[in-house]
Amino acid sequence: MDFGTARRNMIESQLRTNRIVDETLLAVMADVPRERFVPEHLQGIAYVDEDLAIGGGRYIMEPLVLAAMIQGAGIRPADVVLDIASGTGYAAAVLARLAGTVFAQENDATLAARAADLYSEMAPDNVVPVECPLAEGCAEHAPFDVILIEGAVERIPDAILDQLGDGGRLVAVVLEKGIGRMTVIRKTGSHYSRRAIRDANTPPLAAFRLPPEFVF
Repeated sequence: MDFGTARRNMIESQLRTNRIVDETLLAVMADVPRERFVPEHLQGIAYVDEDLAIGGGRYIMEPLVLAAMIQGAGIRPADVVLDIASGTGYAAAVLARLAGTVFAQENDATLAARAADLYSEMAPDNVVPVECPLAEGCAEHAPFDVILIEGAVERIPDAILDQLGDGGRLVAVVLEKGIGRMTVIRKTGSHYSRRAIRDANTPPLAAFRLPPEFVF
């Protein structure tokens, strides 16, 4: 399969036609080989506009959702980014070409091991793998300029919001009555502002589920 052509088609038919206008981001996504980050039997469909299962109940997000999240974060070259639920590392590999340092946080040892192999092979020397519970964030390396959560969440823990630096942005797909809203939360001093930028559909992360309500 001609993966280069598949990447170009992804850029032109999925991203540009859906308000992804950041040319630097588009150039990076046209270059990073997404097929390397999915299981071998799915490589032939690595560039379809769908979430793809990577094992352990986890998914690599569809290209448009990821691109919209990264564009919404407004990443700058010196930014320190926390990528939560980094999976096999595709988003971290993209982020590494846009930011100064990327902490790739994963709690699944199998996915983390696969990502480590890919980081080593592709040599993004500004990606730092971190293996720990997803809902805790990565306080020891905070503050972050950007936090990106790879999957839909029912809640964003205060402990993660606290890891944003002044002017920091958190981007996540937040579930509201079952509907995913891509949301940017910005921290200014001690104040947080919140803005939904588009509807988005992506598989939920179990680590961020709300506890079930007790019903009498």
